[in-house]
Amino acid sequence: MIDTSAFQGKKAAYYTLGCKLNFSETSTFGKTLADMGVITAAKGEQADICLINTCSVTEVADHKCRQAIHRMVRQNPGAFVVVTGCYAQLEGETVSQIPGVDLVLGSNEKANLIQYLSDAWSQPREGHLHQHHTVKTKDIKTFQPSCSRGNRTRYFLKVQDGCNYFCTYCTIPFARGQSRNPTIASLVEQAQQAAAEGGKEIVLTGVNIGDFGRTTNEQFIDLVKALDQVEGIERFRISSLEPDLMSDELIDYCAHSRAFMPHFHVPLQSGSDEVLKLMHRRYDTQLFAHKIHLIKEKMPHAFIGVDVMVGCRGELPECFEACYEFLKGLPVTQLHVFPYSERPGTAALRIPYVVDDKEKKRRAHQLLVLSDEKTQAFYAEQIGQEADVLFEKAARGKAMHGFTENYVRVELPASQAREEYDNQIIRVKLGDFNHDKTALKAEIIG
Repeated sequence: MIDTSAFQGKKAAYYTLGCKLNFSETSTFGKTLADMGVITAAKGEQADICLINTCSVTEVADHKCRQAIHRMVRQNPGAFVVVTGCYAQLEGETVSQIPGVDLVLGSNEKANLIQYLSDAWSQPREGHLHQHHTVKTKDIKTFQPSCSRGNRTRYFLKVQDGCNYFCTYCTIPFARGQSRNPTIASLVEQAQQAAAEGGKEIVLTGVNIGDFGRTTNEQFIDLVKALDQVEGIERFRISSLEPDLMSDELIDYCAHSRAFMPHFHVPLQSGSDEVLKLMHRRYDTQLFAHKIHLIKEKMPHAFIGVDVMVGCRGELPECFEACYEFLKGLPVTQLHVFPYSERPGTAALRIPYVVDDKEKKRRAHQLLVLSDEKTQAFYAEQIGQEADVLFEKAARGKAMHGFTENYVRVELPASQAREEYDNQIIRVKLGDFNHDKTALKAEIIG
């Protein structure tokens, strides 16, 4: 039994690290607490409850998590501090001993955050509790639904969690457990609720969303087709899709669908077949190139983002050069570049060849320069065209921003910005780059 009266009028502060899925889950935690009478603390205001949702994808992420916990404890003396997320799952006991931490919840327990929080909140406290609740990876079974927008215009709908792909460099399967998902019917219901709240755009999130259906014997393509019928939602975006799980049928469907946008994010990790084998990825460069070319054939104006990891164990200089040349020759739009980070317990540690940090930085920089060239060339192709833009709220007197269907960021000058444009899809003519080349200037048509 949860005594909600204990939470009435309390103030909470939230901090999220990592992926869109984490942000979506934090937003859901916040909404649940708000329903119990908890108020979100204003900036600079001391909170009674602090929730830190952590990431553990790299060593740097772990360090940032520790920094965030220390900062939240320091800024909110006496607050009840809860830590959850991937770092909490992998290092629960260690995190629980950080000064100021009361409650650490792993991937299985965070679905019952409110119950754990209520139970712990009711205990007499002299100092901090330092409790941690986690289970072994094989016992992570729960699925916590999440469809939230937080402070954004777009909603984030969690369609899947966990991963059965044990890539040699990755700790995510250990942090989030095996692949699992809710039913298509329940997700359609959540999308309908978002539409009822005025939502126009939903991003599908998860850990390995193309693997959707393991729990319910359904298929990702069927989820896409069902969501495409939800009235009121004018745009869907797929956050990230493994190339081996991106069927040709799905690409063709998105090209002709009502609401799925010409915008894809496809993890590559390496453009070297030798390195892909070392990583235990489930495709080669030939399959990846086929998917990219098929997207562009069906949707010539599609935006394609690609994840690339540099400096992983086994990435010889010639392997990196092969990766660079492969990407240079592909019609992709943007590269998300990640320097490899050693993770304890991963199979990659058995690979003998190690790339030093200086060389990792050099390789990352080379790919980031290539990414900028490709993104700006893609944006330049859009100049002079008309496009529909979903605008996002801006501070009074500031320029408004939004995105086209194919994910080109657009800037509307403050002189043309109107409060009523917020969360509205409006036809514009795309002009030249803005001052820092992060968006194209726009002019309202009509």
